[in-house]
Parts: sequence; C-alpha cells; structure tokens
Amino acid sequence: MEREIHGRAVRGVEVGPETRCAHYDTDRDVVALRFACCEAFYPCFRCHDAAADHEAERLSVESDEAAALCGVCGAGLTPREFVDGEHRCPDCGAAFNPGCEDHYDLYFEFGE
Repeated sequence: MEREIHGRAVRGVEVGPETRCAHYDTDRDVVALRFACCEAFYPCFRCHDAAADHEAERLSVESDEAAALCGVCGAGLTPREFVDGEHRCPDCGAAFNPGCEDHYDLYFEFGE
C-alpha cells in the first residue's frame, strides 16, 4: 500500500494518515523512515520488507538528506536530527516512539 502523507510517498502495511502501520500503531508511532535504496518512506523496517522487492540499504547517519518524516507536521529530518532529537520532532514537538532507538542500526550506518 502507498499513501501520500504531507506530499511524500509512504509505503507499507495498513499505513495510516500519520504514518502508523500494522506493525507499530501507538500514539508515538508518527515517523516514517527512508532507506538509501528507496525514494519512498516506510513506517518501519517490517513495512519495507513487506512492500519492497529488494533488501534494505541503510543511509549514513551523517547524510544531509531527509531520512525521517514526521507524520504529524511533515517535517523532514536528516538521520542525525532524528537520532539526536530526543524522540521528538524538532519542528512541532510531536513525541516519537523511544523504542525506535532499538532499531537505529536497521536504518542507519554509524561508521566505525
């Protein structure tokens, strides 16, 4: 399934209007992430696995490209802004799920 959220394509399983999905559906699951291999955003790594026909490629945490999409306001965050952002959107203050931190290594390359 693909849904347009704040002008950006978000793909996944049962994607809601603020980027929640079938896998993560709490009040704080309002961020979608982009992999290096895709132009679209995904609510989670499981959505990428279900919707994409290729293996995920991670973005460098130092990339200056938008890698996270706030589902509340549509702000685009770089990997570093997302990782260092204290689990909230720097633009609107929406709280992100702190459990995402457990999966940062699935989305971003941190180097040596």
